[in-house]
Amino acid sequence: MIVDNFPDRTITVEGNEYLYFGGTGYLGLATHPEFVDILMGAIKKWGTFYGSSRNSNIKLSIYDQFENYFAEQIGAEDVLTVSSGTLAGRLVIDFLKKSNPIFFHYPKTHPAILANGSLPLFIDDELHPRLLEATEEEIVITVDAILGLEVAPVSFAFLDNISTSKKITLVIDESHSLGVLGENGNGVFGGIQHSIVESKIMVSSIGKALSLSGGIIAGNREFITKLRNESMFVSSSAANPAYLEAYCKAETIYETQKKRLAKNLNFITDKLVVKDGIKFNKNYPVIYSEDERVYNKLFAEGIIITNFKYPTYKNMMNRIVITANHTEEDLKRLIQILNKKQ
Repeated sequence: MIVDNFPDRTITVEGNEYLYFGGTGYLGLATHPEFVDILMGAIKKWGTFYGSSRNSNIKLSIYDQFENYFAEQIGAEDVLTVSSGTLAGRLVIDFLKKSNPIFFHYPKTHPAILANGSLPLFIDDELHPRLLEATEEEIVITVDAILGLEVAPVSFAFLDNISTSKKITLVIDESHSLGVLGENGNGVFGGIQHSIVESKIMVSSIGKALSLSGGIIAGNREFITKLRNESMFVSSSAANPAYLEAYCKAETIYETQKKRLAKNLNFITDKLVVKDGIKFNKNYPVIYSEDERVYNKLFAEGIIITNFKYPTYKNMMNRIVITANHTEEDLKRLIQILNKKQ
């Protein structure tokens, strides 16, 4: 479907208006009038884009301002912004590869943090045998905080069973959790505390719940300082400064939208019949249906959801996304259809 306007809670396709339960703009900020006004003011100050290197002799103050502010919010020593979440992932993985660690990946890890030659974390639902051996070696484990077709964050209980001889760096992709999961929407990064983890690194797009343009990397100060001097970072365009300023100035709007989203999720929790083939978690704004017919059924009732082939899954993905901007009437209409008996 090709559309001519950005969809919010509704979408117009070929002249017909539908309710829209798709995308990744969980907090509904991309079309929020006050947020857009703040962003437009920031564009007038910082321009439409900054194509220079962050290591140039001219440095924009907003980068340090945003990175310090964001680091404090998520409980990290330091944060680095880049132009996309994918670049954030590749920059981290390519840097870590230099010390020749053994990479392991959680099932269905996003390609942005998947290293060539990475070993599966589990084999037949059991930890990879190498992780149980007493051999001392550097290990990097990459994992999405929440997987593509799941509605609850990944459990890190597997760390309890890894040999204490391993020096573990944990790389967590928070692209779909930042802004909606964890304390005040700050993701799961700050809550991961385990004695076996020597270093933890967050990578994330900030283009989903936060509706910003760019990506972030969070970790200890020594690691972030080294990344600032990596050739890929030095030679890349920076994150858009106007969006970073908009975030710093829109704290009240973010808080309001988080509360609105929580209210919508509570409403769904009370009304939706979660039956076989339906996945829903009251703390996460997505409903997944394993019924291949659900897309056409909802479309026939005037509702469009996200539907496409996701790289790490076999079947088409039917993703029903709740945002802060959906009204109670929107939700009632969706729930009425989903609750119908087949």
